[in-house]
Amino acid sequence: MTRFFSHEPMSLRRMSPGVKNLVLANVAVFVVSSIVGPAFVKIFGLVPQQVLQERWVWQLATYMFVHGSFLHLLFNVFMLWMFGMAIEAQWGTREFLKFYFVCGLSVALVKVAFWPHSAVPLIGASGALFGLLVAFAMLYPESVVYLYFFIPVKAAHMAILCGAMEFFMMLGQGNGGIDHFAHLTGLGVGYVYIRWWFTLKLQMKAALSGVAAPRAAAKPRRPGRPRSAPQSKPDSSASMEDVDRILDKILAKGVDSLTEDEREVMRRYSDRMKH
Repeated sequence: MTRFFSHEPMSLRRMSPGVKNLVLANVAVFVVSSIVGPAFVKIFGLVPQQVLQERWVWQLATYMFVHGSFLHLLFNVFMLWMFGMAIEAQWGTREFLKFYFVCGLSVALVKVAFWPHSAVPLIGASGALFGLLVAFAMLYPESVVYLYFFIPVKAAHMAILCGAMEFFMMLGQGNGGIDHFAHLTGLGVGYVYIRWWFTLKLQMKAALSGVAAPRAAAKPRRPGRPRSAPQSKPDSSASMEDVDRILDKILAKGVDSLTEDEREVMRRYSDRMKH
């Protein structure tokens, strides 16, 4: 299936719900932090020492919405729009937001685990955004992305290149306050989530429900009766929201409660995941 991406300028009106809400939240928090000043970062940025000693557990999530400068915010919002729109269109809003926060929270937990006594705040959504980067590369590996706005490169190659760059910059000194380890953690968590957990979850659900089984053999036609041409069904969406809704219905009412359209959605989604 060929997918075309829009070249229209970034606009709130055209944004998908999940991306739009995240953008608005980041902008609102930046405005408030600019008014409050440095104290805002100390309270809502991720400081591992405060999380463990003072139980400021909200920092595990709030740090993703805190940004140090307008350029920091602008770059993160651009990445969110660039990769998030395509991912949300493929997965649905609920699964997209779940993936985003899984990556962001995992970065925070790893940071606290490895540097429990650190008093340096970690801010920004870069860890979660690097998770989106690898998700985009796995969903659309052949898509062409312009690295630094000038260099055309396939999405799969871009993810590998960014990972290598982050690794070597992490090994170097004087990183200018950029936490490359957090970026690598976001990449790693995103890859593991999609490559193993996400796929395994779908396979387990499909096996449990039994709706992804091949079609039943067609009934033998009667002699002398012409065979009618198969009717094509409309291409219904197989987003994660549809799949989750159907699986919830299976758990509540059983496989026999599914309509033919719902069975077709599950078969199509299962085939897509296999390829």
